[in-house]
Amino acid sequence: MPELALEQLRRWPDVEAPELQAHDATDAYLLDETGLDGYGPDEIVVIGDRYGALTLGLLAAGATGVRTHQDGASGELALAANAERAGLEGYASLPLDESLLQGARLVLLQLPRGLDALDEVAGAVARWAHPSVRLVAGGRVKHMSLAQNEVLARHFDSVEAGLARQKSRLLRASGPRPTASAWPRRARIAELDLDVLAHGAAFGGTALDPGSRLLLQHLDRLPAAGTAVDLGCGTGLLAATLARRAPGLRVVATDQSAAAVASARATAAANGLDIEVVRADAMSAFDDGAVDLVLLNPPFHIGATVHAGIARKLMADAARALRPGGVLWTVWNSHLQYAPDLRRLVGSTEQVARDRRFTVTRSVRTLPASGSAR
Repeated sequence: MPELALEQLRRWPDVEAPELQAHDATDAYLLDETGLDGYGPDEIVVIGDRYGALTLGLLAAGATGVRTHQDGASGELALAANAERAGLEGYASLPLDESLLQGARLVLLQLPRGLDALDEVAGAVARWAHPSVRLVAGGRVKHMSLAQNEVLARHFDSVEAGLARQKSRLLRASGPRPTASAWPRRARIAELDLDVLAHGAAFGGTALDPGSRLLLQHLDRLPAAGTAVDLGCGTGLLAATLARRAPGLRVVATDQSAAAVASARATAAANGLDIEVVRADAMSAFDDGAVDLVLLNPPFHIGATVHAGIARKLMADAARALRPGGVLWTVWNSHLQYAPDLRRLVGSTEQVARDRRFTVTRSVRTLPASGSAR
């Protein structure tokens, strides 16, 4: 049986940097507290495994038929790459649905930051897993709250918190109470004349975030035809607005988040709009020079860490996919000062708007493509 050293795991193709690790103390705590005795093949499920530490740790310990769900496409790709390097196999990456959880008797969960995401996951486990299922959820103490216990208590009879270890803590839930799913949620965005549907882990939920609002207030000079991409689409509101304003455009919404992609598809369907929705890491679904327009509202966190690496990765891959003369519209938190990065990675960049919190820029692809982020 191959041995697994968590320190050897990589984050690639996600952003890599000396201060960013592919595992944390919560992974080790969950693995140390998980006994495999009594669990057969296909009875263990992992949810929220960032780069494969939990899934591969279980396989190295002798588990078989591990089913896993990662919201991020880059996490799935990192898991596959780490598994190949470690010589480990015997897992399946699946969506957050019955195929993932049917018959599961043990679920290991890296706690998501958002309570809505936790509610959707906990509800899915209670609905589809075996009645004897044990859910063991771990997180960093500084990001945990009693509200997480309360969310779990909506779906399980028993919720117990364990002792902290290396600034991580585990929550154990049992006694599932199955209920109908409340996801995705739906709301009306009156100012856009659009309905939005959102799964628990989708950025922004059913609201229009203020950065996107500022971008849409100043978005003009749209091409009459060609391909436009809402990169990091979230619930798909930018893509939906593009499809309304420029009916001659082929509009594609793309995000690495499975929850975002499901939300964007539901938003497009609810509004009767013809939008292609793709789950992909950055712009990996597009060839070089294939795109005329990209809209980008980049995240500035990687997990819990404030880091500019993910925004720069998205900018660079947008530049690669844009045709010469193609345009990237970007909105960003003003204190991050992304204009020099945009000029270096994309080309000529002008500030279009700025308010107390956000800056909107328009960049024209005037530089050679800066290389694929794939």
